Amino acid sequence: MENYVGIDLAGDPKNPTGWAFLHKRIVKIKELFSDEEILRETLSTEPDVVAIDAPLTLPKKGVTRKADRNMHGYGYHVLPPLFPAMKMLTYRGIGLAEKLREKRVEVIEVHPASTRKALAMPTKDWKEIQKIFTEMSLEIQEKVLTSHQIDAITSAITAHLHAKGEEERVGDEEEGYIIVPAKKSWRGIKL
Repeated sequence: MENYVGIDLAGDPKNPTGWAFLHKRIVKIKELFSDEEILRETLSTEPDVVAIDAPLTLPKKGVTRKADRNMHGYGYHVLPPLFPAMKMLTYRGIGLAEKLREKRVEVIEVHPASTRKALAMPTKDWKEIQKIFTEMSLEIQEKVLTSHQIDAITSAITAHLHAKGEEERVGDEEEGYIIVPAKKSWRGIKL
């Protein structure tokens, strides 16, 4: 079916969560708030893969997982799940992932800035990233995207690349993986 959802999860449901649905080149984006809204919208798309930008596992000890340490070693700067500013996001992400997996949905943990770095895109230049999305022939109705929407779209692209096996799994089975695309230029992505 090729239905992919990317979620740039907010730690606090009062703040907007970026949500993107990718089917071939067509992208639908929304800003959602409650877990119920996120689950309803996500499940309505019958997704093949859901990519969530949030830690989805806890370290066995300390505040970092093997995935976090390895990401730093590769030059991908992630925050550890139990870092004080990350705790609320981590627990929310774990809860959403569990509910989606109960519905037999494949869920992966992603980090959009690292995806963009792996695909030779700017990591934070929002206007340039949106221009690249246009050059990738993505059909997006919105003229100006928020950073949350851009991260959600990037997450959905990561889900697509994961489904095609064009990925690097960072971490281990025990503490979980962060999925990053195999390094290549964004120009080589076929959606």
